[in-house]
Amino acid sequence: MKKDVKPVKAYKNLEFLNSKEARTVRMLAEYYEPKTRFEKNKIVDTIVFFGSARILSKRDALKKLSNVKKNKGKIKNYEAELKRAQSLVDMSRYYEEAVELSRRLTEWSMKLSPKEKRFTICSGGGPGIMEAANKGAALAKGDSIGLNISIPFEQFVNKYVRPELAFEFHYFFMRKLWFVDLAKALIAFPGGFGTLDELMEVITLTQTHKIKKEMKIVIYDSKYWKEIMNFDKLVEHGMISKEDLKLFDFCDTVDEAFEKITTHFKKHFLKK
Repeated sequence: MKKDVKPVKAYKNLEFLNSKEARTVRMLAEYYEPKTRFEKNKIVDTIVFFGSARILSKRDALKKLSNVKKNKGKIKNYEAELKRAQSLVDMSRYYEEAVELSRRLTEWSMKLSPKEKRFTICSGGGPGIMEAANKGAALAKGDSIGLNISIPFEQFVNKYVRPELAFEFHYFFMRKLWFVDLAKALIAFPGGFGTLDELMEVITLTQTHKIKKEMKIVIYDSKYWKEIMNFDKLVEHGMISKEDLKLFDFCDTVDEAFEKITTHFKKHFLKK
């Protein structure tokens, strides 16, 4: 006779947990596990940074430009590569400004409460503007959050996020929930499809009053964003109302963004 085999408990059955039948279990795990860690680390609320993963620091962008120039004779499409490298240098200012804004906001927030972590910097955890936001918080010796997402091209949590506050999501919608749930402000730096998706969803949720709190939405660099989207034309064509343009603010400098965000927090979220 065969020796009795003890059945595997359902919550230890990896084959089941990874099956389509257990999808809702995995969704709930991506809600409760972060929630538990936020509570454990006394995270009260956040300032979320959105922006391109492709934007480099000024140092890295200049290094790339230098390498392109050094290899002029070896690069097939040299002019195109040179133009791309120069664009990365031009765009690198957003990385540096995101670092500075994050650093200043973190220094300001760390003075608010010795018991709780108020207005903690939160990013998607990856490279580019996400890295810049986490780096700024680290320079201020503060914590920050990285909500990473599993995607076909590898993206790893950047080195400026402590393991306790680094997360890996499978579901985009659950990641977005955690971007919004704790956020008191959102700053959208220049970016592509992902940034547009995240920004437009938050604006839509605010417009439809699904987000009821007084969240501050800052769109950083009006020149860039007005080239990407003609907001005034949306009003002109009757696709949005003129009042909808008040759902967000454009800011063009670190000083302006810092002032608008901290003033908003003092008015709506801090006791006098």
